[in-house]
Amino acid sequence: MAKNTICLWYDKDAETAARFYAETFPQSSVGAVHRAPTDYPSGKAGDVITVEFTVAGVPCIGLNGGPTFKQTEAFSFQIATDDQQETDRYWNAIVGNGGQESACGWCKDKWGVSWQITPRVLTEAMAAGGDEAKRAFEAMMKMKKIDVAAIEAARRG
Repeated sequence: MAKNTICLWYDKDAETAARFYAETFPQSSVGAVHRAPTDYPSGKAGDVITVEFTVAGVPCIGLNGGPTFKQTEAFSFQIATDDQQETDRYWNAIVGNGGQESACGWCKDKWGVSWQITPRVLTEAMAAGGDEAKRAFEAMMKMKKIDVAAIEAARRG
């Protein structure tokens, strides 16, 4: 087990979410599934209580803690993509599986976890600074899913 692991709180679907992430993102997998040894306030003995999983190389634990706490945009996974096809694939997987679109490359999965699907061309434009970054940023601000061709055009001016 990693020394530092991200713990994500789910109502009751941590295992389902972990399996979805493992099917969707490379370098992702589901590890140990731990079940409650006895009844507890929001579940019964034998219910899945925690799931160890990895998302794009990042170790995580999903905790089925009940409905008390919800995900917020204050935490998100940022997935770097190489082209429009990869951007579309991840975006469509999340949004098409009960998720919802947001703005500027952000979307939320059906469990409330936020994702930034970020083409490298956008990150590179922002790192370039100056007018190139300004044009790319202004183009991005009008988008939900990032349009790689539009960002490339904005970079060129």
